[in-house]
Amino acid sequence: MAEDTLKQIVAQGLSAMKAGSDVAARATDEINDDASHPDLKAALEEGNRTSQQWADRIDRAMSQAGNGQRGDNPVLDAHYEVSRRIRNEAPDASSRDLGIIASGQLALHYWIAAFGTMASYLNSLGFGDAGREMKTSADEAKQADERLTQLAGTLLQD
Repeated sequence: MAEDTLKQIVAQGLSAMKAGSDVAARATDEINDDASHPDLKAALEEGNRTSQQWADRIDRAMSQAGNGQRGDNPVLDAHYEVSRRIRNEAPDASSRDLGIIASGQLALHYWIAAFGTMASYLNSLGFGDAGREMKTSADEAKQADERLTQLAGTLLQD
């Protein structure tokens, strides 16, 4: 593949990821307000701090690899809408918390794939610093996913 073509793909991908982090930031307070279990609230707060780090890393990668055009992220827009419906239609607080975890894990899997792919592409283009930061973000998303799996198990025991 031509380097210019890969650079364009990277710019588009980073732009979509930046738009996705904007969607996540808008949804944060709403999701936190809907959670009831203290451990879930704590996990969400930690996730919000990590998400801000991811947004900063995406910004740095965009600066290093090229900004591309600012776009939207229909994948995460749709995911947010599904999350909102799950939370609004939950019959009780426990079900809502489990729905928040399930939705959160779906979002994390998006981020694992996006960060992992961008890490590979950025490294291939010689943007090692940005590639390492994307890999770090992918690893953090994997760890958060595991913590949510464990938390779901705890909530199912309650």
